[in-house]
Amino acid sequence: MVIAETSFGRTVRRNALKIEAFPMSWVRSFGARAFIAAMASAGALCLAASLFHWQSDDLVKFVCYLIAAVLASPLKVILPGIEGTLSVNFLFTLLGVLELSLPETLLLVLASTLGQAYLRRQRQVKLVQLLFNWSQLTVSGTVAYAAYWLVVARVLHAPGPLALLVGAITLFGCNTAAMSTIIGLTENKPISKVWNDSYLWSFPYYMVGAAAAGLVHFLNANVGWQSSLLVLPPIYLMYRSYRLYFGKLETEKKHAEQVSSLHLRTIEALALAIEAKDQTTGEHLQRVRVYAMELAKELRLNDDETEALRAASVLHDIGKLAVPEHIISKPGKLTPEEFEKMKIHPIVGAEILEQVHFPYPVVPIVRAHHEKWDGSGYPSGLVGEAIPVGARILAAVDCLDALASDRQYRKALPLDEAMAKVASEAGRAFDPQVVAILHRRYVELEKMANEQPLQAPPKLSTEIKVERGLAPDAGFAESAEPASGNAGMAGHASASLAAARVQGQEILDVSLLVPSLGAADIASLLAVRIKSLLPSDSVVVFRRKDRILIAEFASGENASLLSTLQIPVGEGLAGWVAQNHKPILNGNPTVEPGYVNDSGHTALHSALAVPLEGAAGISAVLALYRSRTDAFTADELRIAEAMVAGVGAAFDRTPKPKAAGFGAGSK
Repeated sequence: MVIAETSFGRTVRRNALKIEAFPMSWVRSFGARAFIAAMASAGALCLAASLFHWQSDDLVKFVCYLIAAVLASPLKVILPGIEGTLSVNFLFTLLGVLELSLPETLLLVLASTLGQAYLRRQRQVKLVQLLFNWSQLTVSGTVAYAAYWLVVARVLHAPGPLALLVGAITLFGCNTAAMSTIIGLTENKPISKVWNDSYLWSFPYYMVGAAAAGLVHFLNANVGWQSSLLVLPPIYLMYRSYRLYFGKLETEKKHAEQVSSLHLRTIEALALAIEAKDQTTGEHLQRVRVYAMELAKELRLNDDETEALRAASVLHDIGKLAVPEHIISKPGKLTPEEFEKMKIHPIVGAEILEQVHFPYPVVPIVRAHHEKWDGSGYPSGLVGEAIPVGARILAAVDCLDALASDRQYRKALPLDEAMAKVASEAGRAFDPQVVAILHRRYVELEKMANEQPLQAPPKLSTEIKVERGLAPDAGFAESAEPASGNAGMAGHASASLAAARVQGQEILDVSLLVPSLGAADIASLLAVRIKSLLPSDSVVVFRRKDRILIAEFASGENASLLSTLQIPVGEGLAGWVAQNHKPILNGNPTVEPGYVNDSGHTALHSALAVPLEGAAGISAVLALYRSRTDAFTADELRIAEAMVAGVGAAFDRTPKPKAAGFGAGSK
């Protein structure tokens, strides 16, 4: 068995969970070139020195072993995690140590290397790869041969299992150390990490191989060397079993890649949701990701922390989906009330991402990315290293890019000024260690971010016009032109607004002067006054009782039916107005719960509804109805809002309604 005999030119990109073709960057790496040259020189020296002292006790045995090694050389399986192979040729190297001279052993190594490269080959092997593989195996075989016979001569004074164990361990160490070194130099990775991740696990297979070689040596000594050829069928069975085992590992690896791909697609979909909410985030997210990944390398984050930060750098603002758009896009500083709304986005973002079940800790980073080093951040007030390291990186990087980018309320700062502002907050808002690294590398990182091609997100169909669909049930659309019956309203808008304010104030004054005035009386007075300014086919004043709107007064078309309505807050037109504290213009009356009878016929087709604000919230809703569709104008909405301003306080002083329809007027 030989580890990675045929390739150091391809390796696994573990972070992306996929295998990529390696571009032979060793050509540009002085360290890799020097190591290959040194290994080739050492291999050539070992082979030349051994051939100079050629000896063979049994040439027939050597030729048989040579043929067997060549025939067995194609028996290899692809290892999971690297583009190396596991081959049975390692057995013949150990057999050579036990049974043959050093030059014979090294010729076995040469023959098996050529056989593995050119027999049943699936892809072209580059000459430099072949040279390195042969030379490192030659050196490993020479060192293992010397270690075995040194133990035999100086320690045991006779061949034995301990000497074989030393030889096998030496072969394992030299072989895997050479492969780890060339991959580490080529990929600019720590050599110890490459060895630990990709080769350490293969040690037991060397021990099994050593046991097999020891068995062959025993048969040779007690039966004859020809009997050792009977070991070839078991070797083939070993190869088949390993191939099935590694095939299972490959299947599991592909499944892991599919799971990883699913998470990546989930991240992309969620990032697209952020992009749909805020069109300025696409470039920002990419730049933050580039900066954050480089800082993660500097701080030596482990694989899970790095992957979590990679995802969080894209998804940290996903919670802004729950923040009203007018706050996100506000062209100015936020008010304290608006900031309170904004502060929920780390919590909401974490709650959204908890549903994804990431295999690495993304959620704590998203929840804590607005925490500050001195504990003055939100939402939890974490201090110092209690803040996840990924969140500390993200906070500093996100702030730097935000300062250096255009915003609705200011122009971008020059990068140097932005970095100076971030540096001034080290030890207060940001982790001093993170800021120090960022300050040292920000110019380099900016260049790296600019070199990254910006991947355009898929275009969402937010601007298209959908031709089908007659009208929404609630009919919120505003008429482009005043209805013909109200064409004169536009010319008297100012006078009508003034009159509405006066009459609304009069209603409030009357309620103060006559304490015995009931809610039905106030509702009736409001309905009469509003009809004098805004002629309507029906008027209803709904009084709120807990989570129900009850008709306190109704007049006009369908008054008997309207007076019986009990509308839950949040449902229908009046319920939506009460819940959202916003008016509705030209709504569809048929959506009011309980209004339309079984026949579905109604004489009313448009509605204008406005909320009446009291001291503790919405106290009532005024609804006007007309028989024509889209009958109300924006000016009429402003008149209605002007009249009801302050009237909600009059209802606060009256008892709550007990049943629907009490105080309802007649048609």
